[in-house]
Amino acid sequence: MLAASLKPAPSLAAFSPSTRRSPAPSVAFPFPARLNQRPLFSAAATAEGTGAPASQGEDSSSFSSAAAAPIDEARLAQFAADWEAARADKEQGNILTLPVLRANSGGLIVKFNSLQGFVPNPLLSPAHWCKDPKRPIQDVTKDLVGTSISVKVSEVNEEQRKLVFTEKDASWSKYSSQIKIGDIYDGIVGSGFHYGAFVHLRFPDGLHHLTGLVHISEVSWDLVQDVQDFLNEGDAVKVIVVNIDMEKSRIALSIRQLEEDPLLETLDKVIPLEADQSPDHIMSPSEVELLPGLDGICNELLQEDGYGFCFCD
Repeated sequence: MLAASLKPAPSLAAFSPSTRRSPAPSVAFPFPARLNQRPLFSAAATAEGTGAPASQGEDSSSFSSAAAAPIDEARLAQFAADWEAARADKEQGNILTLPVLRANSGGLIVKFNSLQGFVPNPLLSPAHWCKDPKRPIQDVTKDLVGTSISVKVSEVNEEQRKLVFTEKDASWSKYSSQIKIGDIYDGIVGSGFHYGAFVHLRFPDGLHHLTGLVHISEVSWDLVQDVQDFLNEGDAVKVIVVNIDMEKSRIALSIRQLEEDPLLETLDKVIPLEADQSPDHIMSPSEVELLPGLDGICNELLQEDGYGFCFCD
């Protein structure tokens, strides 16, 4: 029965040349018959970046390997030119306005000519986060997709395909000339560390463009062992600028210098300054009130050997 179930294969002679050339019957497939079919592009259009589609009737075999080579060479030349441009922008400190393509958990992807660069979250301007300090930074960066931001080139490494931008440096170049020592700002507390806390400064336009550091010694007149006991992320504070380092792009701030020194306040209460007294007034000996018990101490000293005088009178 096994032998009877086997049928001989059809002979090749049954397929005549005319039969082999006849078109296959039309069958309705739920998917395209040619999955790899794509519109054709001319070599000149691709090299120039116009992207004009070639005629659909043109056979893909018409593109020889010699014709495809200029396309790759043109792209490589463009990449090389853009890497060189990025290095030049970094050396010159140019401020660039780049479109934001997408965001991830670590920062923003921006477009620089034919290249794509990265802006890490710590290098973004505080102006975005300070609009709503309670929002996670990942939600803030998602809102920036499709917009353009001003940045400067921070790092260029063509071998590692690494192109990093910073928005903070661009903000420093724009706004650092507006701040002076002694200026008082409203601010929002950012990150806190064992050595102090960073505060984002609010400018007249309502945005927080720059960030300064309140050292732990400038947080309060009280003893500060942990900065977080006094300052937390998102707190609104008032600070005064005490130092500016233009070369290192650093701003030193103080909170306690805007408050009364409690020691001086205590001394004023213990030794009040009367209305008829001034700091330049010199009191005569008759106006000086001796401390209680000083007379008794002087008398005891007079009775001791070696003490023959006392300035009690």
